[in-house]
Amino acid sequence: MRVLHLLDHSLPLHSGYTFRTRAILKAQIARGWDVAAVTGPRHGDFAEPLEEVEGLRFYRTPVVPPAPAPLGEWREVNRFARRIRKVAREFQPDVLHAHSPVLNAMAGQRAANRLKLPFVYEIRAFWEDAAVGNGDGREGSMKYRATRALETRAVKKADAVAVICEGLRCDLIRRGIDPAKIFVSPNGVDLTLFGEPLPYDSGLAKTLGIEGAETIGFIGSFYDYEGLDVLIDAMPQLVAWRPNMHLVLVGGGPCEAALRAQAGASPVADRIHFIGRVPHHEVERYYSVVDVLVYPRKRMRLTDLVTPLKPLEAMAQMRLVAASDVGGHRELIRDGDTGTLFRPDDPRALARAVAGLFADRDHWEARRARGRAFVEAERNWSLNVGRYESVYQKLANIAPVKDSWTKGAVKA
Repeated sequence: MRVLHLLDHSLPLHSGYTFRTRAILKAQIARGWDVAAVTGPRHGDFAEPLEEVEGLRFYRTPVVPPAPAPLGEWREVNRFARRIRKVAREFQPDVLHAHSPVLNAMAGQRAANRLKLPFVYEIRAFWEDAAVGNGDGREGSMKYRATRALETRAVKKADAVAVICEGLRCDLIRRGIDPAKIFVSPNGVDLTLFGEPLPYDSGLAKTLGIEGAETIGFIGSFYDYEGLDVLIDAMPQLVAWRPNMHLVLVGGGPCEAALRAQAGASPVADRIHFIGRVPHHEVERYYSVVDVLVYPRKRMRLTDLVTPLKPLEAMAQMRLVAASDVGGHRELIRDGDTGTLFRPDDPRALARAVAGLFADRDHWEARRARGRAFVEAERNWSLNVGRYESVYQKLANIAPVKDSWTKGAVKA
């Protein structure tokens, strides 16, 4: 099986998007498949048109000069489609597999039509909802509706559609998409890369000023929808109930300056520690010094429909997890079993749930073990990747793949 993936961006950039991609590609290679990827113009600058990162091949597409919407996007799609066709003629895949956003699907579908190749479109989040979550859009606006229409059109044209969770699958079915063409490829953890938890790093804890403290934390990107302002607002109450409580925030993002200002004005500012971004290979050290990872996502379409990756990483690291009771978290966390859920957008509810966890230490080890077992059994990429196999095989067997290469009739 030869699969060409079509991506917005990739390693060496670090994001939840690139880490999921890395897990998929490595797991497919481990199954003996020949796998490569093409990144679109939004990946940015690159050193070589073909780069190898961590043993993975990434073909690059040149950046498109800025232009007003929708002209800029139209140019991006055209350039990406041409690059995909060129790479495909060299790589000769059995399947083209595009990953959201929808611009990638549009470029990939054009290439697939020209090359007579089967086309899979994988949605990690709806682009229109992601824009709202990032503060770049408004639900129900003309741009929102237009983007949603493009997404629906792309899904209808694809031969098969992968989604990362049931929330996205159900939304597509409500749009009239045939359920038979949709399959779920859930977020997971590559346990070969993010495997055994490290022992408590007392040296790091001492450096951070949290040695011997009760610690909660967040490791990830600082977007508004993550609700970190709610977490900071909860800290005075948490410290009142648990006087030895500290909050560790690892990462960065668009909201970092506002969150730092909010924390600086808090009456418990000395208990809130901003670490900044850390190299990915050091992340496990920070997991080792945090007792409870907290994910206070705000309630909106994005968080109700999409499952995050970070709670799974925390469970894999044998950390306790507390998260807001939104749809994306409910797909991952069984309240009172593998984690704790609390009412979203409510600092006091967050504080009450977290304080309750620290008052119940006798059950920590059992809960940690159940969280880890859940990841191993249901969210392990070495198992999850098998969901693609039957879909690829069915599509590759149906499509006249070999003819499209032997005829040599396709032009750039």
